[in-house]
Amino acid sequence: MPIGRRVAYLRVRRRLSQQSFADRIGKSKSWVDKVERGVRSLERVSTIREIAAVLRVDAATLLGQDAQPADAADHSEEIARIRGALSAYEVMRDRPGPVLPADRVAQHVGYAWTAYQHARYPQVVELLPSLLCEVQRAYAREPVAGRVAVVEAYRVTAALLVKLDEADLAWLAADRAMAAAADDRVLMACAAVQLGQVLRSSTQARSVLLAAAYRIAPPDLDAAEAGELSLCGALLVQAGLVAARSGDERVSGDLLDEAAEMATRVGDGFDLHRTAFGPTAVELARVTAAVEWGDGPAAVARHRQAIRRGGWRSLPVEHRAAHLVDVARAYLQAADPANAARVLLNAERLAPYEVRRRPAGRDVLAQVARDPKAPAMIAELALSLGLV
Repeated sequence: MPIGRRVAYLRVRRRLSQQSFADRIGKSKSWVDKVERGVRSLERVSTIREIAAVLRVDAATLLGQDAQPADAADHSEEIARIRGALSAYEVMRDRPGPVLPADRVAQHVGYAWTAYQHARYPQVVELLPSLLCEVQRAYAREPVAGRVAVVEAYRVTAALLVKLDEADLAWLAADRAMAAAADDRVLMACAAVQLGQVLRSSTQARSVLLAAAYRIAPPDLDAAEAGELSLCGALLVQAGLVAARSGDERVSGDLLDEAAEMATRVGDGFDLHRTAFGPTAVELARVTAAVEWGDGPAAVARHRQAIRRGGWRSLPVEHRAAHLVDVARAYLQAADPANAARVLLNAERLAPYEVRRRPAGRDVLAQVARDPKAPAMIAELALSLGLV
């Protein structure tokens, strides 16, 4: 039911005429009539709240949505199961039960990565506890054949937990991946990509990332394999973002320039080792770096150029939606809440959970919705999630 018709229904149920209702909210009878007929939209959070108060309902009911929609449901129980799987991995590994063949386990890990890259975070949360058990059992039975799967399972676990702002658990998952990678330089670099995401706020992260990057770096870029270049470049990007967060603009720029040189040799449209590394990914990282050091206008300008590149559409849904959340922050820094709302709604349409479930997305949504000029759709979304 359109919100105007819902206002009319609730007004009649409260036995209020249009005139008496208009008097209570400080509007004209004509204004109320236009709202109820859908001629005029409700655009301000303050107005929606005032109408809801007069009609004696909460804002979510006025909007026709649950106060706690399924998209934002609390997954604390599932997170607790992941915590248990990470903390008691030796027990799970040795627990009696069927051991799946290595190829089947690899398929399950690949499915979890696919769900993650499509930003289906609740689905991944549900999959991970049993998946971690599967990979540990397979790894215990066949250490050589099961190593890749166990590293990749812990990588996707760390990536998801970073999204959900579960920093301690994310670090534990990344550490498990590093331990399983052992002396395999490719797997070690793979695990270090997620470790960099976890440690982005740490002052020591840059040296860790650079050590991993230069360990996998090929001696001759022109003769290097694309997989090695992707891993090295992704690690340099992570190191550049760490430098940006600490305010070191010069070092951040140098590291991203170095990554860009490798990206030109890899090209767009690939997702080697789950890095999505390429020229467009590096350009998006430059946008994030500018946001980190507070230069919103520069970030916006780079974003507008980056999304015109052919590689934009080939990036995973999760990557593009996360970028749009960063761009919304950039527009707020540039004092442009209207465009912040626009790109945030684009992110929500592309990957609803990136905005509804991810703490960083919810924070930006709340900031945008609090602006008096916020569009009605943003206000409704924020109200339905209980953010304003």
